[in-house]
Amino acid sequence: MSEPFDAALARATRAVQTCAHEFGTDFPGDCTLAGRYRHRPGAAGLPDGANLGWTTGFRTGMLWLCAQVTGQERFADAASADVASFAARLRDGVELDTHDLGFLYSLSCVNAWLLTRDAAARQVGLAAADRLLTRVVEPAGIIQAWGSLDDPAQRGRAIVDSLMNLPLLYWASQTSGDPRYAHAATRHARQLRDHIVRADGTTYHTFFWDPGTGAPLRGATHQGHDDASCWARGQAWAIYGFALAHRHSGEQLFWETSKRCADAFWVRLPSDRVPYWDLVFTDGSSQPRDSSAGAIAACGLLELAIASPDARSKAEALVTSLIDHCAAPAGSDALLLHGVYNLPGGEGIDEATLWGDYFYLEALTRLTHPACVLPW
Repeated sequence: MSEPFDAALARATRAVQTCAHEFGTDFPGDCTLAGRYRHRPGAAGLPDGANLGWTTGFRTGMLWLCAQVTGQERFADAASADVASFAARLRDGVELDTHDLGFLYSLSCVNAWLLTRDAAARQVGLAAADRLLTRVVEPAGIIQAWGSLDDPAQRGRAIVDSLMNLPLLYWASQTSGDPRYAHAATRHARQLRDHIVRADGTTYHTFFWDPGTGAPLRGATHQGHDDASCWARGQAWAIYGFALAHRHSGEQLFWETSKRCADAFWVRLPSDRVPYWDLVFTDGSSQPRDSSAGAIAACGLLELAIASPDARSKAEALVTSLIDHCAAPAGSDALLLHGVYNLPGGEGIDEATLWGDYFYLEALTRLTHPACVLPW
């Protein structure tokens, strides 16, 4: 069974090398445009290709994975060059008002510490965790998703994606010995477990708490079809994020929640197992697919497979479908086609995405090189 995964991994690492050669120390955009990555648009006085937005860490994460699976120093050298950019970004305060500091700094600086024992990268990772702690909204105990903490439109809002940013906090406690980080992460995960996951195992994309009293208010969507539907990528974040929360905290309810979310995801897949962008759609729909949701869910299932053998077979089935239906052709600078960034916002529809590429590569790495180090 490993042969198709090995072949897909080889093709994926070549695509990462192609992209690295094209962009050098610049960063590609969140998603492709007509099937090719372009330079990330500049903003805030910074040029095109600058380290901006929430997705740049995925490029660096792919470089670290390729360094491990190929043994080629050029990937590690490129990743290390990115780490300097992330250090400068934190120092200069560039677009840091977000829960996505984990995606940015786990994939770059935590990886650098784990793989090369780069002490400067460790300090930057800890500083990023400190910054993430400032986003805790009391008394709700949740990490606010977006914007400044005094923004009335955003205060008290958490999103399901945030579960994947908690490993930065767990790592910070582990490496520093300070329990504050892990305490905040577990408290936040409990709030999402209790309120963002519905009784049937599906999830809201976002949920609001009263920032004054901490009382739970309402679930809503930001990128899904509607408030009552189930945005596919959000469901995938829940599968992987709760599984990781279980690994780091030891709380059994997180594992059970991840399994419930995985079951709800699996039964809503179309027959070819490539999810639509929202799980309300299934066979016969003309709606776009989101391959990135399948890649994230596969990684989550492989995390669950540590204690649930049937999860591995489902993960293999998901990855096989992605290889068969979504893998980019040879010569592409992308890895995984047919993703969706934000359909309601008209962004990145039927394109490759940096996070889809990363989690596809991570799933292939988990299947073929299980001893590889991951930042989660």
